[in-house]
Formats: sequence, structure tokens, C-alpha cells
Amino acid sequence: MLLARVEGNVVATRKHPSFQGWRLVICQPINQAGDAEGAPQVAIDAHGAGMHQRVVISSDGLAARKAVGDEKSPARWMIIGIVDEKEPGVPV
Repeated sequence: MLLARVEGNVVATRKHPSFQGWRLVICQPINQAGDAEGAPQVAIDAHGAGMHQRVVISSDGLAARKAVGDEKSPARWMIIGIVDEKEPGVPV
């Protein structure tokens, strides 16, 4: 799992059939200070995260494929939570 920030939407004229009806977003992994850390990832968004919102993403491809209902889907990353706020003194 990684802390990330939603940086954009994915728009595709053609996509894998398992992504039909799913929103795909670009998520930039970030550190505790909010600075970019690592390469951006395309994730399935079932929670309706907004632009620049902090989210928790998981690279559990099996869970992502189960969510889309296709064991042969190329899905890997998935938003599993939206970060509302950070408690003072608690690392994220």
C-alpha cells in the first residue's frame, strides 16, 4: 500500500473490456510531507476520489482483478481509501 495523490483522469478510446464502467485515475505516490516519490501509477477508482486528493492505493493485483470481475484483467493498482485528514503526530 502507498500514500498517493490523484493527479489526473485516464481517457482512452480503447481499453480492456474489464475496465468498462470503471474510472481510472493517475496516482502519484507521495511521502509523509506530500512530495512526489516514485513513478505515477494508473489505479481503478471505485471511491470517487477528487483531483489532488490524498488516497491509499494497493498493488494487490488479485484484489483489483476480483473487483473488476475478470481474472485475466491487466488491473493491478486500486484505490482502497481516501485520506480525510491526518492526525497530528501520527505518521501516514
